[in-house]
Amino acid sequence: MQVFVAGGTGVVGRAALQAMIEAGHRVRSSARGQEKAGLVRRLGAAPVDVDLDDGAGLRQAIAGSDAVVRLTTKIPQPMLKMRSPAAWRETNRLRTAGARRLVDAAIAARVPAYIHESITFVYADGGDQWLDEDARVDDGGTEILRAAVEGEREAARFSDAGGRGIVLRFGAFYGPDAPSTAETVAMARRRILVQIGPGSSYFSSVYVSDAARAVAAALGAPAGIYNVCDDTPVTFAEYLDTVAMAARAPRPRRLPVVLGPLVFGVAWKYLARSQRVSNGRLKSVSGWAPAVGSVADGWPMVLSRLGPEHR
Repeated sequence: MQVFVAGGTGVVGRAALQAMIEAGHRVRSSARGQEKAGLVRRLGAAPVDVDLDDGAGLRQAIAGSDAVVRLTTKIPQPMLKMRSPAAWRETNRLRTAGARRLVDAAIAARVPAYIHESITFVYADGGDQWLDEDARVDDGGTEILRAAVEGEREAARFSDAGGRGIVLRFGAFYGPDAPSTAETVAMARRRILVQIGPGSSYFSSVYVSDAARAVAAALGAPAGIYNVCDDTPVTFAEYLDTVAMAARAPRPRRLPVVLGPLVFGVAWKYLARSQRVSNGRLKSVSGWAPAVGSVADGWPMVLSRLGPEHR
């Protein structure tokens, strides 16, 4: 397939370019400037200098593609900025208006397939029940999740127009190339990675390389929504203990629930939810399966692959 990727220079985007190329696809990626263009070439893809806000330019850039993949985000860094709604404005815009322009261009260019990056945090609290793609969605009154849900509708609009619109709801990313991962390790060692309340809510994750292979696998999937996460969601307390153990850090401090909004800001509205997410649907239609089945395996791998300054 000929694939155009919007956002191929991000953490997941870089890994996805490699996964699609290894699967035999011909890949082009948006890349503004010489530095990003060089990165895309080194990964084996062809860079396209296009402004993603330019509808006419987008139509020209994606012409002849068999699939368009949207992986455009701008996650706030450092992680403490995630507490502020203002820090998410650009990501929210990319998930909504950005996705709308991309879908408009893909429909106009008669591209057969469109893949849209989303997140599992949109699910309502499920307690200890497994959550599949038919589970209830709740934006929690937050602009972050409202934008995620709105963005997913663009994939549905693409399908309504006769194409194959695919939504990938990813669990929380982690991997040696993700800046947030190295920051999490540093926070654990400084004992500022804390557990709020009993930590009994479930938390679903996905190793970056597994997320990337899911993107490649989804190129042949039927239209619809698919969860992309590992096989073994853990409670948040177990997750934090796993990170601390891998980082050779003390066990995280435990704080009362009332401090959740103060510590996590706007993110607390969804981090407090229990989300035991199932990946069975994508497995059944594509043959994809995570190589890293649990954070118990993944976090020690991360620490072995981080630079010496983090070990």
